[in-house]
Amino acid sequence: YFSEFALMRFRVRVELQWYQKLFSEQIVTQDAAKIKAVAQSQPFLQAIFDQFSEEDGLRVKEIERTTNHDVKAIEYFLKEKFDEGGQDLAQMKEYLHFSCTSEDINNLSYALMLDRALKEVLLPQLKSLLQRLEQMSEEYADIPIMCRTHGQSATPSTVGKELANYAYRLRRQVRNIERVEIMGKFNGATGNLNAHLVAYPDLDWISVSREFVQSLGITWNSYTTQIEPHDSVAEISLAFSLTNSILIDFSRDMWMYISLGYFRQKNVAGEIGSSTMPHKINPIDFENAEGNLGLSISLFTHFAQKLTI
Repeated sequence: YFSEFALMRFRVRVELQWYQKLFSEQIVTQDAAKIKAVAQSQPFLQAIFDQFSEEDGLRVKEIERTTNHDVKAIEYFLKEKFDEGGQDLAQMKEYLHFSCTSEDINNLSYALMLDRALKEVLLPQLKSLLQRLEQMSEEYADIPIMCRTHGQSATPSTVGKELANYAYRLRRQVRNIERVEIMGKFNGATGNLNAHLVAYPDLDWISVSREFVQSLGITWNSYTTQIEPHDSVAEISLAFSLTNSILIDFSRDMWMYISLGYFRQKNVAGEIGSSTMPHKINPIDFENAEGNLGLSISLFTHFAQKLTI
């Protein structure tokens, strides 16, 4: 979802969906023959997106070496595909990218990438971890453990309760992430629908813009400049930054419990903890997690600060 190939593919989707809307809603023509031709080409157009391949991606990059513009390369790539799709599409290919600025295509493509990644990868993984912690908190609810404050023995608790602390914190963050509305805009070069109004002054372009963005499953941002301000991306970044801080806290506690002898790690056949001390089993998974999560926090914090200005 976060590769250049994925970005190309979602750019193709946005361009094609906008193209089809121009005809299906009679925005650029009321010619019944043209409208019918585009409607009948729908399976061909859908296949361009569904079957977008590495070879297609390489062709886009080849075009980009000439245009030196990534979004324009997508437009030219699609025009080549339209030439292959029959005379009707070939004759109407200049309607591709009609009234769009590159950011119209880009912001919606990134929004779709983030939306799909959240729904299909990030949130399911986070919920899987949460579910396991909740299961373990119940499973070990009666196992006693000595709590520590300032590193010193304090008062008793249970393993289940200490795990429940993290489950509760993570569940709040899952809800916070799910509440963020991923925003998108489609209003032209400076956010004022100028070219749209010049071309077709009698159309309700605000409604057209809103309906198109919402048709992609994205929340419409009604007030922007040329650039969608990415406030929602910043909100998600900060939410994941806090989530990762919680997971660092969890990793450090697990590391400490192992060091204190509260927990023991499984001895996996063939694994060596040290080149000179083979009896060791180091808590490397929690150590690696702490480093990776810290790096992720740095990136998320930078995204939140940089993308919004």
